[in-house]
Order: sequence, then C-alpha cells, then structure tokens
Amino acid sequence: MENLLYKIAITKIPKVGPVTARNLVSYCGGVEAVFQTKKSDLLKIPGIGPDTSARILNKNVLIEAEKELNFVEKNDVQTFFYLDKDYPQRLKPFQDSPVLLYYQGRSDLNHSKIVSIVGTRTPTALGKAICEEIVEGLSVFNVLIVSGLAYGVDVLTHQKCLDFNIPTIGVLGHGLTQIYPSKHKKIADKMIECGGLLTEFSSEISIEREHFPMRNRIIAGMCDALLVIETAQKGGSMISAHMANNYGKDVFAVPGRLNDKFSQGCNHLIKTHKAALIESAEDLGYIMRWDKKSENKSVQKSLFVELSEEEQQIVDLLQNVDDLSIDKLSKETRLNSSKMAEIMLDLEFKGIVKTLPGKRYFLV
Repeated sequence: MENLLYKIAITKIPKVGPVTARNLVSYCGGVEAVFQTKKSDLLKIPGIGPDTSARILNKNVLIEAEKELNFVEKNDVQTFFYLDKDYPQRLKPFQDSPVLLYYQGRSDLNHSKIVSIVGTRTPTALGKAICEEIVEGLSVFNVLIVSGLAYGVDVLTHQKCLDFNIPTIGVLGHGLTQIYPSKHKKIADKMIECGGLLTEFSSEISIEREHFPMRNRIIAGMCDALLVIETAQKGGSMISAHMANNYGKDVFAVPGRLNDKFSQGCNHLIKTHKAALIESAEDLGYIMRWDKKSENKSVQKSLFVELSEEEQQIVDLLQNVDDLSIDKLSKETRLNSSKMAEIMLDLEFKGIVKTLPGKRYFLV
C-alpha cells in the first residue's frame, strides 16, 4: 500500500491537475520518485516553477495522503491509478482524465459494452417513459450503464437498471463519504451491489458546483456510446455530449417536439450532426452493431447455412473486421457491382449480414 500512498499524494498537490501530474510521473520515472526528487531537479521539468516544486515537497501533501489511505482501507474502497491495468481503458487515452479514481462497487469498469445516459433534471412525462423504455430495451445487449445519480434522467436511469439487474455506475461530483442529492442514498447503496459508485474526489471533498462539469468528462469518456434524453440547449447534458464528441465517442439523442424547451438540446445535436437520431434501444444496438446473441453465433450460423462459393468468400472477408463497404468487397472478390448487390441481398435474407448507412456490411 506504500505505493498507493504516493498515488494519492500526487492528487493532493495544490494546483497540480491531471496533465501536470502525468508529466511529473513521466519525467521523474515513477509516482514515488516525484516526492523523492530534489527541488533543483524538479525545476528542470517543463512547467514546474519554484511555487509548484515547493508544493510538491511540502510534507502536508503526504500527511493528507495518509489520511485518505486510511479511509480507503477502512471502507473497502478500490483505487485505480491511470497506469494500473484495471483503470478504465476507455478513459486512458485522454490527458485530462483523472489520475486516480475511487470506486465502491462490483462491476467491471472495463465492461465489454458501456452506455452513458444523460438528460434534464426535470424530464417530462414523455421523457420519463422514453428513458425507462430505452433502459429496459438495453438489457438484452449485456451493457453497463453509466450516469450521474442526479435528479431526473440520471436517477431514473439508475433505478430502471436496478429493476432489470443491469449493472449501473453512478459518477459522483464529490467524495464517497456522502451522496448528493441525499434522497438518492438508498438507490446508491443498492448500486454498490449491482454496479458501483465512482469518483475522482477524495473522501473529504464536499459538494461544489464546479465539480459536476468535471464529473461529466468521466461520464463522457468511459463509455462507448453516450445517449441524451431530453435537455435544454445549455446545461450539463450538452457539456457531456460535446465532451463525448471531442473524445470520439458515438453520441445519440432522442428527438423531441419543436419549441419544447427540453427538446431543444437533443434536436440541436441531431440537426448539427453532433448526435445520431434514435427512437429505441434497438436503434442504438443496431448502429453500434451490438447483437443480442453471443459473439460467436455469427460464425456458427454460417456453418449451418448453405453458402455459395462467392457467399463464403464474402463471409470470410467480413470475419475479422468490423465492417466493409460494398466497393471494397467488390474489389476483393472481383465481382461487379450488380452481382455483389444481389449476393449481399441474399446474405441479408439468410440472416448472415446486416447493412449500415453508406452501403457498409457486417456479420450478424
């Protein structure tokens, strides 16, 4: 646990954020080495001036880290440092992602399929119904669902996940000693058994307004797909959607009525091509190419369907790729476009392939 002490300590250095912390670890050769490096050597690191070096070497940093280490040990809290193998892999590529995460729960943060769901804190009756319907529909895809445990769409999402035994993670904007809002404490306790609670903030950090936009980057970064259900044109949900776009995630939005305040954000995301329009969990699963069946069934299915030599050649080409365009398939098989279209239609009827926008195909 000694190394964990230093992992915690680097997050306790005042005015040192994730980017600077990573630079320190890189230049010093390890997290423990940061606190053993002489001031004169710290000053040679780009961006580290006299004030920062003094804060690094201040003994109070390790004293505060020791207090947090005691809390972690007493409360069965898991920690994930950005260099650890169990750190959420989807967050790792981003320089602004947290250096250290605190976690209470049982679900794998590197689950094979992760969906984040965000939306307004005051959903309409229709928005609530859509949210519940989509979460229920996602249950067949073996997903982990992430949200922020806030009022409205967030807590509806978590509650519906619990109803259908879908693992769900609540990302907090404060430490693990409290739950905000407090009325969600019972749901949060249940989530620890079927999902978990995740935060970058140490135990003594209380609720601050500026923490919630910081929390949003985790919600946006640790998913494969982010879904927006009802939102105004400004607010936390739009921040999450823009972050997800910047991170290269697939973003989806449920359209709403014109001139409806809580549809403006979703409609804007769709209109500006920042999100794909979906109406159901089936739509999301289809676009993400998530099949309800096991991943090996597509290979097995082709074994029991009679295929022509040309069809088998196409199946073989699609076997080890996500998808291929019809032009690429034509080139590889040396079949003309009309013949290729005929074969692909037959394969669709046989349930071997599905088509995506842009005449791209993938194995079912």
